[in-house]
Amino acid sequence: MLTELLHSLLALDQTLASLAGEYGAWLYAILFAVIFAETGLVVTPFLPGDSLLFVAGAVAASAAFNVHVMAGLLIVAAILGDSVNYAVGRYVGPRVYDRSDSRWFKQEHLRRTQAFYERYGGVTIIIGRFIPIIRTFAPFVAGVASMSYRRFLAYNVIGGILWITSLVYAGYLFGNIPWVKGNLTWIVIGIVVVSLIPAVTTFLQERGRSAQS
Repeated sequence: MLTELLHSLLALDQTLASLAGEYGAWLYAILFAVIFAETGLVVTPFLPGDSLLFVAGAVAASAAFNVHVMAGLLIVAAILGDSVNYAVGRYVGPRVYDRSDSRWFKQEHLRRTQAFYERYGGVTIIIGRFIPIIRTFAPFVAGVASMSYRRFLAYNVIGGILWITSLVYAGYLFGNIPWVKGNLTWIVIGIVVVSLIPAVTTFLQERGRSAQS
């Protein structure tokens, strides 16, 4: 089952093309649900984000989906997801740091995002959109830290628009170029690796500071 899931994530072009052929316009709802869950639920940071958006744009170009409708719906999903995540963090509060690890919740992810948040402040909500795990935990940490919702919403909207439009339209414009299409699996892997670099860098810096203290 794990092998099948990994294959589905790496072969997103085939997975989305299959879903488009099988469900038609329901693909919009499927993508909406995935983006909402990935940004709105701290228990689903493993869901694809950047790579999914790029491939979704490519599928929109090749399968006659309206890319503007797709981008608009996914912007709404991203903004709503972050808002729900913020509300949960605001409700749970600082006591979440006393919670033990579980299958679906890792303190390491929370601490790593907290370090990122302390370094970049509110702009983390925007920057974090492009970083796996940070993307899922940043609005939650903003809620825990009691950032004012008006300030959070501004970052949320800006980040959501930039994240969705940049990747969906990049996929729409370039995803069906023969060379890109022929190497899409490697491009998906590359997107994931590049997007992880800031989080890994911050994590290593925090470990270095802890070792010195």
